[in-house]
Amino acid sequence: MATNWPQTIPPQALPEVINRYLTAHRAHDSATACSTFTPDATVVDDGNSYDGSAAIEEWLDRSATEFTYTIELAAAQRLDATHYMATQHLEGDFPGGTIDLRYRFTLRGDLIEHLVIAP
Repeated sequence: MATNWPQTIPPQALPEVINRYLTAHRAHDSATACSTFTPDATVVDDGNSYDGSAAIEEWLDRSATEFTYTIELAAAQRLDATHYMATQHLEGDFPGGTIDLRYRFTLRGDLIEHLVIAP
């Protein structure tokens, strides 16, 4: 049977590691969020690339304190067997005040190998 990609899924149907990352990120728990990545993972956010655990942890610590905002998980998709997208709605004191960001995850095993965050 052929699978049609992408598939809209309920947010709670995202893989456990993605939900753990999103929950930790929302709570500004950098240590837990960092533990969801492979040691050689890459995160791309706002046009900047963060490679490896140390760089990702620094990025998480900085992003947790740079602005004050709320995050609501608005939608989720399974793009294929190892790729998922979560759309988060943010409101806060950053320029513009509101934005919907798409978090595109690539998984390797039970961890996040690659994350791209973009509008």
